[in-house]
Amino acid sequence: MAITRVQDQTAYVLHRYDWSESSLILDIWSRDFGRLAVVAKGAKKPASQFRPILLPLQPLWLSWRGDAEVRTLRAAQWQGGAVMPQGEALLTGFYLNELLLRLLARDDPHPRLFDIYDQAVRDLSGRVETLLNVARAFELFVLRDLGVLPTLSQESAALTDVVPEQTYRLRPQAGLMHAPEDAVDALTGAQWQRLERAMQGAAPWRETVRACQGLSPALRPQLRALLQDHSGVSVFKTRQMWLDVNALGQQTLGQPVSPATL
Repeated sequence: MAITRVQDQTAYVLHRYDWSESSLILDIWSRDFGRLAVVAKGAKKPASQFRPILLPLQPLWLSWRGDAEVRTLRAAQWQGGAVMPQGEALLTGFYLNELLLRLLARDDPHPRLFDIYDQAVRDLSGRVETLLNVARAFELFVLRDLGVLPTLSQESAALTDVVPEQTYRLRPQAGLMHAPEDAVDALTGAQWQRLERAMQGAAPWRETVRACQGLSPALRPQLRALLQDHSGVSVFKTRQMWLDVNALGQQTLGQPVSPATL
């Protein structure tokens, strides 16, 4: 049986692990093949062509061979056009990666979500306010692609259209439910409708990022509850890292390091 060879596949490195003194195991995400593990032999050697290329949050062309659980990386090339994020943007990018690692199965392609991720990564160079919208919009698309985000323009139990002036809350296992007007994490029917229209729009990523403007404080706990419910974790590692860094900043500087993106 011929060994499978994949050539110049658009992909990102989600995570990397040490494997022997000179090599790495990469958890990559490719557009047409989904998540998979590849071994980059000799990637840690100073003279390796892989060493400066195999970085997270950078668009790559990757080639590999093999049919086993761990394939062998044959070539890697940077696509260019993306600046490595720093600070809050870098942590937000790691959070996007952790969502994919926690929620996507191996060898299960999600081409539409891949294209959304590609746009999200390229938006990480924006301001902190933009990062809030990027994080919330990406959470929405992950949940929708996994089939666990209900239609946001309908009350889930009754399957009736939401009333624009009334308030609703998104709940794990229950969907969109009517909520008291004074609920701090609830959104109006009009806001949920705007999010649904944006996700179905002609430019879904750009429209959804705009629709999330100003909604992050209310959306964050609702989307986090769904993500935790379907990932089986109570706290994502990148969020805990942010909490630890922020706590250290409060101790040393007397104020939070950055707004709560994650």
